[in-house]
Amino acid sequence: MNSPLSAIVVMGVAGCGKSCVGDAIAKRSGGRLIEGDAFHPAENIRKMSAGIPLDDDDRAGWLVRLGQELQATVQAGERPILTCSALKRRYRDTLRAAMPELVFVFLELTPAEAEKRVLARPGHFMPASLIDSQFAALESPRGEPLTLPLDATQPIAVLAEAVDSWLKPCGERNLARTA
Repeated sequence: MNSPLSAIVVMGVAGCGKSCVGDAIAKRSGGRLIEGDAFHPAENIRKMSAGIPLDDDDRAGWLVRLGQELQATVQAGERPILTCSALKRRYRDTLRAAMPELVFVFLELTPAEAEKRVLARPGHFMPASLIDSQFAALESPRGEPLTLPLDATQPIAVLAEAVDSWLKPCGERNLARTA
């Protein structure tokens, strides 16, 4: 990926494929994958593991920390590829405040598909019982600048290629619009 943009957030509800797609983008671009879930404080993990949805206060410090990680990665000369649900506009704006020109890749899928995927992933702290709360909190980023919505049911390689094509310098005019 040869883009003038410094950082990418792969976002969406639980089970949309953020980690897999983020990893594929990082490998294609030579970027560094940052797993947003790894930065949750222990209390957030306990709440989610118990089936209790996080609220705005729970996410506030986590989002600030993710913004700091984006900045540190860029300062180290690396391109960050962050996986983060970024469900609400204000969450995305917190990340944008830390990293102007931040690009969001929005992986969309249905609640039924999200539940199926979450049930199939072993060992993750996010139970399928929280899927409904994720969709209830989701404020679609469609229409926001530097945002690419994609169908999360497409193969990972197809999604990574779509991001690559969207970010190519010859396609910079595409960055001004969203799908």
